[in-house]
Amino acid sequence: MKKSLLIIVFLFLISCSSTQLVESWKNPDIDNYEPYKVFVVGLTSDIDARQQFEKKLKDELEHRGYEAVMSINVLDDAQKNDKMSETELNALENKLILEGFDTVLLTKIVGVEEKINYKKNYDDYEETFRRFKEEYLMYQDVFYNPEYYEEYNIYKAETSMYCICPTKDRELIWKGYINITDPQSQSIGKTVNDYVRLAIVVLEEELLIGPVVIKNEETTEGTVQILFD
Repeated sequence: MKKSLLIIVFLFLISCSSTQLVESWKNPDIDNYEPYKVFVVGLTSDIDARQQFEKKLKDELEHRGYEAVMSINVLDDAQKNDKMSETELNALENKLILEGFDTVLLTKIVGVEEKINYKKNYDDYEETFRRFKEEYLMYQDVFYNPEYYEEYNIYKAETSMYCICPTKDRELIWKGYINITDPQSQSIGKTVNDYVRLAIVVLEEELLIGPVVIKNEETTEGTVQILFD
């Protein structure tokens, strides 16, 4: 991963984000990429989360000058809720190509990891304990106080960018693995915003999408620049 990408992601992480980039892979045969029309897919059975995720990613892509379409608005109920065969997926891909799509952004959950966070609210104690009884006194709550620790989950998500260009090889362009910390403890909207923002930052740094488009709008008081974000 490039040094500049690491710096950008680090700066993103020190903000109050629920997401963390674990790994980013880019096709070594592609220096940069410019999508035209993107098919956005959030592969989850949670319809509300899928709607919000696909809408947020669609908006971010449109702010950068690309045409983007949510899969939830294209697929019928059977395609959204039932397994699709290879034949059906081939038909879907061919349909997308005929309708001018050249790129697919697919996001899915690939795993869940359970974590335990021990509370650190013992300000009256020094971190270095000189006697056995002092340390035992501090940490005995691990057995006797059910509120001593908090259990939470880390959801491991994966976003992939595929080219389905009719005149080029249909191949994987980029894949990123992002951890989402305990999304159940916060709103779906915040989790979606954090995830999409991080994914967009990485895609921009990898030169796979462009920056936000600045539009000039004429008003009675002159020209006003509008920066989408």
